[in-house]
Amino acid sequence: MDAAARAREIVSRLTPLYPDLAPALDHRGAYELLVATVLAAQCTDARVNTVTPEFFRRWPDPAALAEADVAAVETVVHSTGFFRQKAKNLVAAAKLLVARHDGAIPASMAALTALPGVARKTANIVLSNALGVHEGIAVDTHVRRLANRLGLTASDNPIIIEKDMMPLFARKEWGAINHLLVLHGRAVCKARSPRCDACVLGDICPRQGLRP
Repeated sequence: MDAAARAREIVSRLTPLYPDLAPALDHRGAYELLVATVLAAQCTDARVNTVTPEFFRRWPDPAALAEADVAAVETVVHSTGFFRQKAKNLVAAAKLLVARHDGAIPASMAALTALPGVARKTANIVLSNALGVHEGIAVDTHVRRLANRLGLTASDNPIIIEKDMMPLFARKEWGAINHLLVLHGRAVCKARSPRCDACVLGDICPRQGLRP
C-alpha cells in the first residue's frame, strides 16, 4: 500500500473513533485560540486552560492586550513556562494586530506568521479551527510521531513533514487530520508504549522507527 492509499485508510478508520474534532484549548473565537496556542508551547493544554480565563478577563481583545503592561502579562501566564518570552510576544503581536489589521485576526498564513511568536503550527491551528481556512497541516509532537510511524514521511522536520503530508490528504481534511492523529496519539499510538495490538491501523502501519 502506497502512502496516498494509506492516508485514505487512516482518515476512513480514525474518523468514526474520534467524532469530536476540536482543539483541547478552551477558546471563543480566533483571538482566544491564537493566545491559547501561543501559551501552549512547551505546556499542557490543561494548564493553559487554567490560565486563560483570567487572561481574557483582563485582556478580552487585541486592543486591550496591546495596551497591557508586559510585566502584568508575565504574572498571569507565569505557570505556562517561558512566560517572559510568551508575554513579550503576545503584547507585541497584539500591537501589530491593531496597527495592521484593525484588531482583527487575519485569515492568511503570511499575515499570521508575521506576528511575534506565531509559527506555522500555531497559524494552521488558528486558520483551520477558528477561521475555516486550510493552508496547511499543523504538525505538533503527536503528528510528527504518527506521521513517521505510519509511513507518511521519512523526515523529523515539521516543515518537511507538513509538505510531505499535504498532497496525501484532501485540502478539506487538513484540519481534521491534525486532530485525528493527535487524538490517536494520545489514546493508542503513545510515544513510549504504543498499543499496537489495539490499533485499528495495525494492518496498514509500517511501524517506522518502532522495534519489532
